[in-house]
Amino acid sequence: MKKALVHDWYYVSGGAEKVIHSFNNVWGDFDHFALVDFLDNNDRQFILNGEKANVSFIQKLPTARSNHRKFLQFFPFAIEQFDLRNYDLILSSSASVAKGVLSNQDQLHICYCHSPMRYAWDLYHQYLMDTKLNKGLKGVYAKWVLHKIRQWDLSNTNRVDFFIANSNYIAQRIKKIYNRDSVVIYPPVNVDEFQLQVNKQDYYLTASRMVPYKKIKLIVEAFNKMPEKKLIVVGDGPDFKSIKKVAKSNIELKGFLNSDALKQYMQNAKAFVFASKEDFGIVPVEAQACGTPVIAYNAGGVRETVVPNKTGILFDQQTEDSIINAIKDFEKTNFNPVEIRENALKFSKERFEREIKEYVEFKYNEFKLTRN
Repeated sequence: MKKALVHDWYYVSGGAEKVIHSFNNVWGDFDHFALVDFLDNNDRQFILNGEKANVSFIQKLPTARSNHRKFLQFFPFAIEQFDLRNYDLILSSSASVAKGVLSNQDQLHICYCHSPMRYAWDLYHQYLMDTKLNKGLKGVYAKWVLHKIRQWDLSNTNRVDFFIANSNYIAQRIKKIYNRDSVVIYPPVNVDEFQLQVNKQDYYLTASRMVPYKKIKLIVEAFNKMPEKKLIVVGDGPDFKSIKKVAKSNIELKGFLNSDALKQYMQNAKAFVFASKEDFGIVPVEAQACGTPVIAYNAGGVRETVVPNKTGILFDQQTEDSIINAIKDFEKTNFNPVEIRENALKFSKERFEREIKEYVEFKYNEFKLTRN
């Protein structure tokens, strides 16, 4: 079985790249394809076993390294230029255009879908506002590009033989947008890297890339109204400076930290605060693996990973008052760190690799039988 693994792009090591790492653990003999590949050596070794991906022409465009997304209008054309005719199995890892690669009737294409492309569908209006493209000539052009992207995204849905969703929440979105059924296999969380800490210190923690939809500024503004409570914020990104300007003295912004330092804060925090709507949300599971309860916005994948009043508290609105009330509820509730960690173990890396191997190989063997 000759196998191709198609990912949208490689430039950071995030949750989607942890899925790629596990794919390579299971099989290890993929040829890799992506729009761009700008990984550093350490990330490349972890994600791709040191290999380089076959890339599109976007790799060589000016400023692609600093901002490949500015070439969105070329993504559909670029992904269709990969010649995958000689592969028996195509596995795509897609939150954008990877699922749109061309294949034929003698190839099996399975898509692990992190999400239908957010900026073209459910986050369309938010994306235009955040990028200040909701008016003017540039706005008209951006809206036209996204309109064409949506048409293309729907037109290539049948290029995928089987969809795997990373949560029930995403399975519902796949059904809504593509009218396709999917099986749910939760992404891998390396829970063994996180140690249970029963005795907690007197601070709250949040950690994320600082971009608008992560709602870090909202969390900071809520804690500004609770000066007696300490919040530690880990992460960097475009919003860092504006968040630092509004943060009061009870809030510490640590910037980017390596994984070992972040684990220490996560293990010792009294709770992890999470206010964004995520497709799955690996970090809240990592916090639970430390025995740390999660205070999270009641939407998206977190509804499938946090058990209310047992492993955390869920709040219903992305507002300061809703977060403040959730903190009050949290401080009136007793949590058992051992039970919290046990919940996280259900999302382990070993579980993912076993389930993905069984599913893909079963579907491939079934597919081959229909071709003989």
